[in-house]
Amino acid sequence: MHKPILIIGACGQIGTELTIELRNKYGSDKVIASDIREGSEALMKSGPFELLDATNYAAIEDVVMHYEIDEVYLMAAMLSATAEKFPMRAWNLNMNSLFNVLNLAKDRKISKVFWPSSIAVFGPNTPKENTPQNTIMEPSTVYGISKQSGERWCEYYFKKYGVDVRSVRYPGLISWKTMPGGGTTDYAVEIYHKALEKGAYECFLAENTKLPMMYMDDAIRATINLMDSPAEHIKVRSSYNLGSMSFTPKEIAKSIQKHLPGFQISYAPDFRQEIADSWPSSIDDREAREQWGWEPKFDLDQTTAEMLKNLRK
Repeated sequence: MHKPILIIGACGQIGTELTIELRNKYGSDKVIASDIREGSEALMKSGPFELLDATNYAAIEDVVMHYEIDEVYLMAAMLSATAEKFPMRAWNLNMNSLFNVLNLAKDRKISKVFWPSSIAVFGPNTPKENTPQNTIMEPSTVYGISKQSGERWCEYYFKKYGVDVRSVRYPGLISWKTMPGGGTTDYAVEIYHKALEKGAYECFLAENTKLPMMYMDDAIRATINLMDSPAEHIKVRSSYNLGSMSFTPKEIAKSIQKHLPGFQISYAPDFRQEIADSWPSSIDDREAREQWGWEPKFDLDQTTAEMLKNLRK
């Protein structure tokens, strides 16, 4: 029988779907959702929920003790585009929430931690094609700096205190269930909504901006597979590269036009273009594939078909 799990930041784009998937797997009462605000009706009805500030150590500790939590998934974060507007708030949330959870694990109050990193840890001097697991990392965004720092702290807590912390570097994520939350890859979700609503979309990135992306089902599967893997298989304790597909706004538009021939796209790059230009265009994720069996299932055309089918409903 699986011990109780706490998800912090359960109402976000990833947290919502992760919570429901874990509840399907382990039972509703075994997965405690928490966030600073209430989430969707589907999430709130699916099992126990706690209002929780990820930066409040005592509050997290109370929930952990009350439910006898064994594993924590820390999904709370301020994402790239929003973090550029509120740098100190982003740093405070992204770093202090991580320290809170790592310290609970260090003191043996929980046994396992999942913390997501991002392709934002890379920077303009990182090799853009097939970005290696270990390479130059000079992030140029607040979000990227917080994630790179977080990776270093995760590895430190593993080596120094034996904390079983696990992480993946998510690419841009595409989902029909929840709207994105202020990231630079949000266009790849918005475009499907606008294609169905208006038949046209004005993209905030240039047409040939190629970025690593992933369908949400793959991201959730990767997260749970990583956490379920035996500890001895997890060789990377900073964060694993995680790859799936890479495409440009122009290519996603062509994929949509196979279903909606009249769909039109235009381009008006804004401040997010500079962020996107600093990120990789494709990812080498051999370590994840070899060490714990990672393999994506969805390519661009499969993703487009799923997005349009489900959004039409």
